[in-house]
Amino acid sequence: MQHTSQRHSEQPDPSHRRPSPPRAPRRRVAVTGASGLIGSALVRSLRADGHEVVRLVRRPARTADEVEWDPARLYVDTAGLVGVDAVVHLAGAGVGERRWNDTYKREIRDSRVLGTRAVAEALASLADPPEVLVCGTALGWYGDTGDRAVDESAPAGEGFLPSVCVEWEAAAAPAEAAGIRVAYARTGLVVAREGGAWGRLFPLFRAGLGGRMGDGRQYWSFISLHDEVAALRHMVDTPSLSGPVNLTAPEPVTNREVTAAMGRVLRRPAFLHVPAPALRVVLGEFARDVLGSQRVLPGRLLETGFDFAFPTIDDSVRAAAR
Repeated sequence: MQHTSQRHSEQPDPSHRRPSPPRAPRRRVAVTGASGLIGSALVRSLRADGHEVVRLVRRPARTADEVEWDPARLYVDTAGLVGVDAVVHLAGAGVGERRWNDTYKREIRDSRVLGTRAVAEALASLADPPEVLVCGTALGWYGDTGDRAVDESAPAGEGFLPSVCVEWEAAAAPAEAAGIRVAYARTGLVVAREGGAWGRLFPLFRAGLGGRMGDGRQYWSFISLHDEVAALRHMVDTPSLSGPVNLTAPEPVTNREVTAAMGRVLRRPAFLHVPAPALRVVLGEFARDVLGSQRVLPGRLLETGFDFAFPTIDDSVRAAAR
């Protein structure tokens, strides 16, 4: 199911054309968070290539491609997972959707930890478990790295989000103990206009209201939606990938550079500035993460031959703006 970018400067002579690689076998893939930004794009991609997708839903299943689950009760209808070859677990409450308070922080933690535990225990209970569980986590694992570039070997940072990520990944232990290959997709900021954090930036920049946040020197480790989906599929298809895998473009940029790229690609002025104190008033505790710096590199993707279709910030913004 691996996706790679294709760049052709000219059409080769058919008589010298290499034989096409064999198509990946048709698989049955279960996906949680299938209605979200990344999950819905992943489901479309898998189905377009002829794979069967089973979506985990938090209500009684209505169609043959749905499986009921309730992460809060650690419940999964395991009958619907029989014959699944791979599972991609993406469900979780949005980190930036609401102002943080103790109640919402508990929801953020529980939605990830309990959801992952429910999936891992359900898969471990199957007589014939799937080959692989790709568990979506986040770059929040690393905390604020400042100007220091880090890869998957870096330890967890300090603060609320790093502590959530540590528990989140640990919750998949039952699947690993059952012999399932478990890989953690530590995803960066996904560049997409349809949703997520970047989905809120596009309308502002199109209206000429975009600008840097704080001093703009904090690093943003981004990835295009296309490459995010391709990387998830690469993780499913690559037997050597287990443990943490950073899903970020190879060249992290600062918030100042993001601002310039958005203005350049959208052809709008981007001179406004949101000072740090204002962000703290609006976002509360979450402002520390918005203003924090994460310079994270995709070491394991590059080591295993993943080819980014949109490696730069301009490429990614341009692809999202289409």
